[in-house]
Amino acid sequence: MTAPEDGPRYVAIITDGNGRWAQARGLPVIEGHRAGADAVKARLRDAVDLGVRELTVYSFSTENWSRSREEVEGLMAMFAERIDAETPEMDEEGVRIRFIGRREGVGPELLERMDWAQRTTGENRRITLYVAFNYGGRAEILDAARNFPGGDEDDFRQRLYAPDMHDPDLIIRTSGEQRLSNYLMWQSAYSELVFRDELWPDFDRAAFEASLAEYAARRRRFGGR
Repeated sequence: MTAPEDGPRYVAIITDGNGRWAQARGLPVIEGHRAGADAVKARLRDAVDLGVRELTVYSFSTENWSRSREEVEGLMAMFAERIDAETPEMDEEGVRIRFIGRREGVGPELLERMDWAQRTTGENRRITLYVAFNYGGRAEILDAARNFPGGDEDDFRQRLYAPDMHDPDLIIRTSGEQRLSNYLMWQSAYSELVFRDELWPDFDRAAFEASLAEYAARRRRFGGR
């Protein structure tokens, strides 16, 4: 499939279902997260082929701290490992990496790795990968409001975690759930939504292409007729 002319340029995904994927196979939950990280990498490459300019993935929410200590610690270690291993590769492929979310509560070594990844890839323009990490949509709005001196919507946007990020044309959620789960609450005001039944590690290129095709078949009115 080639990129449709009316396909989305800015796509966000709620990458849901890693734990259930692992459970169904009798594996530790961290193996589901590893498979999910592999899927992110593969779909990022597909996104380039399909004409997507920005891809945003929900990797760790502000609510995920309530999970077991073992799972959270495993996730933090995996994030650090992936950043170290994949940043040079993504840099070679022209990917710009940006992390959006709160910094409070994240370990200093992991924060240093995140900053390094952003610096290393900062000049790339082929595609931008926004990683929503320790992210919550309401938290983002609250944090922006605390620093907002007044003005219009464009002025408020400048206080968001990534003012240069475009509002997503399309938000995809996997695993059969049909909610936004506190994701990009400001940016999603006019996003089209597509819900898929696949668990995230099973969300392959064909499923991605079908989601983009569903978007292309819709008519966006933005409140008009």
